[in-house]
Amino acid sequence: MLSRTDIQNILKLLHKEVLPAIGGNETRMVALACAKAREVLGREPEMVKAKLSSHIIKFAMGVGVPNACGMVGIPAAIALGSLAGKPELGLELLKDITPDDCARARQFVADKRWSVVTARNTFEVVYAEVKAIAGDHQVKVIIAKDYANIVFIKRDNEVLFDERCSLATEHDRKHESNLTIAKIYEFATKCPLDSLEFLLKGAQMNKKVAEMAYLPDANYGLNLGKMLKGEFESRMVGQNAMPRVVSYTCAACDVRMSGVSVPISTNSGSGNQGITVSLPILIFAEETLCTEAKTIRALAIGNLVNIYIRQLLGKLSAHCSCVLAATGAACGITYLMGGSYDQITYAVKNQLAGATGMICDGCKPSCVLKLSSAVSSAFQSAMMAMENIHVASTDGIIEDDVDKCIDNLASIGRDAMLEVDNVVLNIMTDKHFF
Repeated sequence: MLSRTDIQNILKLLHKEVLPAIGGNETRMVALACAKAREVLGREPEMVKAKLSSHIIKFAMGVGVPNACGMVGIPAAIALGSLAGKPELGLELLKDITPDDCARARQFVADKRWSVVTARNTFEVVYAEVKAIAGDHQVKVIIAKDYANIVFIKRDNEVLFDERCSLATEHDRKHESNLTIAKIYEFATKCPLDSLEFLLKGAQMNKKVAEMAYLPDANYGLNLGKMLKGEFESRMVGQNAMPRVVSYTCAACDVRMSGVSVPISTNSGSGNQGITVSLPILIFAEETLCTEAKTIRALAIGNLVNIYIRQLLGKLSAHCSCVLAATGAACGITYLMGGSYDQITYAVKNQLAGATGMICDGCKPSCVLKLSSAVSSAFQSAMMAMENIHVASTDGIIEDDVDKCIDNLASIGRDAMLEVDNVVLNIMTDKHFF
């Protein structure tokens, strides 16, 4: 039985992890470090050298940068941050970028006034060390542990700010509020509705982004979401609840991965995870005429299940987070179908049994293909659960205890796939980008 304090703690966690944001955190983090270095340097840098953790390189390499006039990836983030970023705006530092700024940034990139190497001197998965050089002066800025957390500033030989000692604290892999699937279900079904309405607004925000992809002249990413609503595709698969759920989810991803400067309701710091959790639940609710109250509670279940998984898995992983976020969608859809607590646990087991092992190779337009697979699987997992069909504990990583299933999955993604992550990164950095 959850106490009032338990409910307040979980609600606080939801507000912390489900937030609107524009653009990918990794590119904006790199841009912020560069902008701060330029500010301290006092002039436009002639050269910018970046040392980034392997995870930041992977997640920032192929994603569109907001307001960057089509520029993508780390070079664009370095150039725009170094030339025109406003560090006082934090992670929103690129919101006022102009076409002229983009033209200057393209020249900055073309002139090779930047370099990127993998940071070998840190255990932090979120780490960016930038050195901006102009004439005889240079400034070093380090952001670590969190995307806007500046921990070190040095100008020439003078250290202006140093909080690197805070990075030495032990990483805590335990869940805030000690989440379990049972606690999530109890919270979502008992928490006052008015405290959860922000989740519905966030899902509706993501739906508006998806609808941008359906405009006649729209051309975002791989256009998968738009294609799935086409005349040919309608004849092939129809236009019922499942293809519409997949289409809207993919459409929002297409727009986001193109670097369009629109807000997305995120989950655990990720726009794609926010999309994957919220849109399948919202669109299914609309298709089946569910009440607003039931939709809100389903969104609470879905978002919390993803937060639960992410807290065990860690901030960044070799496992595709969007595939795992679809576990939350499967739970929310099961609830909307009238599923019981037991059936929600079945949906978790079904989804995890099929989702385990899909690699993450960074944020980029083709992420939409993984979202499509993940959401289709989530829908299937929910339907199986409603028929009381679930993967048995004799199969693979699945156990009778649903929370142990999640722990097993997290162990694989967090620990066992570390070498996979290194191989993926080597393949990616072996291209022509750097």
